[in-house]
Amino acid sequence: MNAVEEWEQSLEAAGELTSEAADAIIDTHGDRGVTAIEAVGEGRVKQYRDFTVVVGHSEEYVIEGDACRCADSRYNLDPDDPTQLCWHVVAAKIARLIDAVDHHDMWYSEVREFL
Repeated sequence: MNAVEEWEQSLEAAGELTSEAADAIIDTHGDRGVTAIEAVGEGRVKQYRDFTVVVGHSEEYVIEGDACRCADSRYNLDPDDPTQLCWHVVAAKIARLIDAVDHHDMWYSEVREFL
């Protein structure tokens, strides 16, 4: 079991972001983990009918499974290392596991039309 699977199990069992889980996330992901926890706390993980979206400071990032198309994922992370995830993916995982996703009963493409 890798470090991501361990903190995922911990969150799933607790149903909330415990200090132990937060420490494990930060130990595994460093500053990315801190940013992810902040995003979840600020309600910036949104679930639409078709996608999970994490709202960043200047853009919105579509998360599909454990994939994100942000620059960090494309240029800085090893796609073959399951512990190397951008903060957007980490935030989406945390929010799903502790039921902290902001649900919207609409298609993301509808939202994009307004932006």
